[in-house]
Amino acid sequence: MRHQRKTVKLQRTKSHREALLKNLCKSLIEHRRIKTTLAKAKALRPVAEKLVTLGKKFHTAEGKDAQETGAKKIHYTRQAFAVLRSNDLVKKLFNEIAVPAKDRVGGYTRITKLGQRFTDSAPMAFIEWVDAFTGAGAADSDGVIEADATVVAGDAPAEEAKPAKKRAAKKKTAEE
Repeated sequence: MRHQRKTVKLQRTKSHREALLKNLCKSLIEHRRIKTTLAKAKALRPVAEKLVTLGKKFHTAEGKDAQETGAKKIHYTRQAFAVLRSNDLVKKLFNEIAVPAKDRVGGYTRITKLGQRFTDSAPMAFIEWVDAFTGAGAADSDGVIEADATVVAGDAPAEEAKPAKKRAAKKKTAEE
C-alpha cells in the first residue's frame, strides 16, 4: 500500500518539479524569506526542512574516532550539495540557519498566507525560517542593517518616505 506517499505535482513533470523546488530552496536559504504561491510554499516546506535536518546532523555528528566523524560530516555536506549545487549556500545553511534551529525538533519554516495575486487570483504566501533572526536592527549577511523586519527585498520603506519628504518640501516652499 502507498499510504502517505502522495507527491504534490504542481502540474509539472518530475524533472521540472525537482528543479523548481531546488531553486526555491536556494532562494529561501539565500534570502531567508520568499514570496511564492501557497501550493509551491507547501511543496517546498519538506525539502527545506530536510536540508536543515542535514545541517543539524552535521553539527552533532559523532563517530568512534575523528576520522569517522569527519567522514559523516563530509557525507552530510555532499547530500546538501546534491540539492543546492553551491558550496556558499551549503555553508550558509549549515552555519547560519541550522545552528539557531539546533534545539527545535521540527517545524523550521513558517508559511504566512497573504491573499490572492491580482493578475490571476493565485493564493500567495511568504515562506521563511522560524529561527532565523531578521528583526529590526539585525545585521544582514552583507553587513547591511535592515530598518524593518517586515520589509521584503524590493519593498523599500524609503519609497514610502520619499513622497512624504516631497510633500514636506512643497509645504515649506508654499509657506515661504
